[in-house]
Amino acid sequence: MTSDHRTCQRKYCLRQIKTGRMTQATYYMLPGQTLPWHRHPDGDQLFFTHEGEGVCAIDAGNGEESIRLSSGVIALAPKGVWHRIEASSRLVVSAATSQPAGFEKR
Repeated sequence: MTSDHRTCQRKYCLRQIKTGRMTQATYYMLPGQTLPWHRHPDGDQLFFTHEGEGVCAIDAGNGEESIRLSSGVIALAPKGVWHRIEASSRLVVSAATSQPAGFEKR
């Protein structure tokens, strides 16, 4: 089954498509908004930056790594690794996540 919907929260707006094997989400973020720390124990998550600037922080347990996001940059959050995104300007970033991935908040 596939679903397509858009939700807006204080943190960001989200457009999402889900199937049994893949989730695609596009985040529309304003400066200072964040996608909070989380991880997917059973699935990788790939981020593609469409426009704007921000940071994708990755914490695999051996220190935090920051990936600068700008148009065309791709960042990978491997399964089980904590990650978050923070917008420094208007930021549009899509994520593709293999399913089932699970989800845990920090």
